[in-house]
Amino acid sequence: MDGHARRRLLTAVGLVALLAAGGCSADSDGAGERSAAVAPEQAAPPDGGKAEQGADAGAARSGAGGGSPDLRVDQRSIIYTGTMRVRVDDVDAAARSAVTAVTGVGGFVGGDERSSGGTADARAELQLRVPAERFTAVLEELARLGRQEQRAIRTEDVTEETVDLDARIATQRARVESGRKLLARATSIGDLVTLESEVARREADLASLEAKKRRLADLTSLSTITLTLVGPEAEARDAEPDTGFVVGLRGGWTAFVASLGVLLTVLGALLPFAVALGVPVAVLLAVLRRRRRRPPAPAVNAPPPVPAARSAP
Repeated sequence: MDGHARRRLLTAVGLVALLAAGGCSADSDGAGERSAAVAPEQAAPPDGGKAEQGADAGAARSGAGGGSPDLRVDQRSIIYTGTMRVRVDDVDAAARSAVTAVTGVGGFVGGDERSSGGTADARAELQLRVPAERFTAVLEELARLGRQEQRAIRTEDVTEETVDLDARIATQRARVESGRKLLARATSIGDLVTLESEVARREADLASLEAKKRRLADLTSLSTITLTLVGPEAEARDAEPDTGFVVGLRGGWTAFVASLGVLLTVLGALLPFAVALGVPVAVLLAVLRRRRRRPPAPAVNAPPPVPAARSAP
């Protein structure tokens, strides 16, 4: 092989080698670009998941009030009050069962008023305090004592008032502490007296706020149920008509008796004054009347009367 042919062979081999190297670099660049293009897509789901989770959390927060405190029902301060009327066969036995049911869940009896002219028309009114979380369960148990005739449930949301009281109590406590610190550093009698008065006023305000907070806590933690138990024959007496001749006559007689009692009461109250003042006045009037009837006495030095002149016959 001559030199010219050898140079042509080397040139061809070099071109092939350059083409092969260019193809490899292109493949590697393409793979790098593909991997770079794929990597963001593979890395996107975690970030995208977090973003979606954050968006969901933000939506949940916005649904709950947008950064406001959690106001779920179980975290709100609600006062529950209920009234119930139940007809039973034995009022006393039903009242004992009601007391047992209330004390069994940690409650107590706040009031007990009963009237029993007989077993059939007996009546009892109980004020029951039960834990708020057992309010509904106790109502259902009381309704099973007999035949439920009336039920009313009222609620009052005092969450905002409770939060406001907490903030005011915290502020007032800080004011009391600052007043006490100033009182400890007082150097004159005038400053001491002034600061003692101010601290006493701040402590009184704090005590008033804490008392309101305790009252709200009591009302929210213990619900009130007013239970009225009536006998089997109490309905006829309670269902009497409010109009009619007999009802009017009974009302008029009641009003007449009441008015007569008031009149007699007033007369009885005035009688001692009439006796104490009337007797002296009557005696004085009798003396004046007797003096007015007595004839006047003749004068002692008066001249004798002159006889009347007679005319001649």
